[in-house]
Amino acid sequence: MNAELVGLLYLAAGALFILALRGLSSPETSRRGNYLGMAGMAIAVLTTLAVARPQSPLTWALIVGGIAIGGGIGAVIARRIPMTAMPELVAGFHSLVGLAAVLVAAAAFYAPEAFGIGMRGAIPTATLIEMSLGAAIGAITFTGSIIAFLKLSGRMSGKPILLPARHALNIGLAVALVACIVLFCQDQSGIYFWAIAALAFLLGVLIIIPIGGADMPVVISMLNSYSGWAAAGIGFTLGNIALIITGALVGSSGAILSYIMCKGMNRSFISVILGGFGGEVAGPGEGAEQKPVKLGSAEDAAFLMKNAGRVIIVPGYGMAVAQAQHALREMADGLKKAGVEVKYAIHPVAGRMPGHMNVLLAEANVPYDEVFELDDINSEFPQTDVVYVIGANDVTNPSAEDDPSSPIYGMPVLEVWKSATVLFNKRSLASGYAGIDNPLFYRDNTMMVLGDAKKMTEEIAKAL
Repeated sequence: MNAELVGLLYLAAGALFILALRGLSSPETSRRGNYLGMAGMAIAVLTTLAVARPQSPLTWALIVGGIAIGGGIGAVIARRIPMTAMPELVAGFHSLVGLAAVLVAAAAFYAPEAFGIGMRGAIPTATLIEMSLGAAIGAITFTGSIIAFLKLSGRMSGKPILLPARHALNIGLAVALVACIVLFCQDQSGIYFWAIAALAFLLGVLIIIPIGGADMPVVISMLNSYSGWAAAGIGFTLGNIALIITGALVGSSGAILSYIMCKGMNRSFISVILGGFGGEVAGPGEGAEQKPVKLGSAEDAAFLMKNAGRVIIVPGYGMAVAQAQHALREMADGLKKAGVEVKYAIHPVAGRMPGHMNVLLAEANVPYDEVFELDDINSEFPQTDVVYVIGANDVTNPSAEDDPSSPIYGMPVLEVWKSATVLFNKRSLASGYAGIDNPLFYRDNTMMVLGDAKKMTEEIAKAL
């Protein structure tokens, strides 16, 4: 295959990747975006195989076998995984991208002739730098994603794990990592290569464990960015245009999304990357004065919503944990049959990954035109009769606007308290992942309907 055709095919794959990202920007076009991304990847893989032209039947068997085994495992996982477990699945897949970058870098280092990058011990310095950066970023992505997976799946506490002098330790590791890269470029020794990998593996753990659950959406986006840059670094090493394009797109889009989310949460992008937010926040309700709350039943909630003109539903992580999205759709259908206008309000960081609530609502076949983002719906709360908050704690906390001492002060939130009545469903009065009390619970226009989100919503639907 001539170079011009290869370049054209890689360009076509890159264009499809860009169109895929564009499609994923909206739930209505996300399915098409996925198809375009799959088509682009198929073109990139087939073109790469055509360029490599493996001669040995064993090589072809390994390639086809690897694709079959990996694709088969991926297909089984994709069919079996519930939508509520999507955040940890994404984190797990990010870890595999990072590990692949480390392994490809190791293969290129030990067999440079096979990759056309020189001879062992005489690899160009620029290639060594690219190889080192790809391996380091890949190693950080691998262990960081594993920690994120453990936190998101409940196998590790979602609370920040703060080590003594953690910032000094991270800086020391980063300096040692840079020193090893310099020595590796000078000496080209396998000892330094694996030292780079080991330091990066450790750094990935130490960067993610101090980050609490409230910042997990940013972590997922940030690790996505890391995996892209790792792929791009290895792409430069191998001289593979498809890897460079794909990695750069994933890396830059993930970085931009992380920045936007940090801005939306009133977080410092740098502080999240260097060790998280909220580690010093007191535990939920510690030492807080017990305040009276208004408690209601499913029948009370059904009566209020059925007699309302407009109801806005605010889903959060509590809905995801209870897998209550289908019950919520059933309740909304009942309200619409009674002549009530129903809308859904989505906070950009509700849940544990970007778009988490959108995915769950789409799974329950909630119409796209009923789902609105924070900026589009916040002005409608004062004209709303009832707001049904289902597990969205921190993103509805009025302290973000009226309490300068609050850790979330300045974070844009859904102003649900401006409605006539707020029905707040959660298991208990405990604080959310940010570890702070929510004054909304104690407001005169708030009624708490405590209990499992799915069970409570089903009871409300029956009472309608």
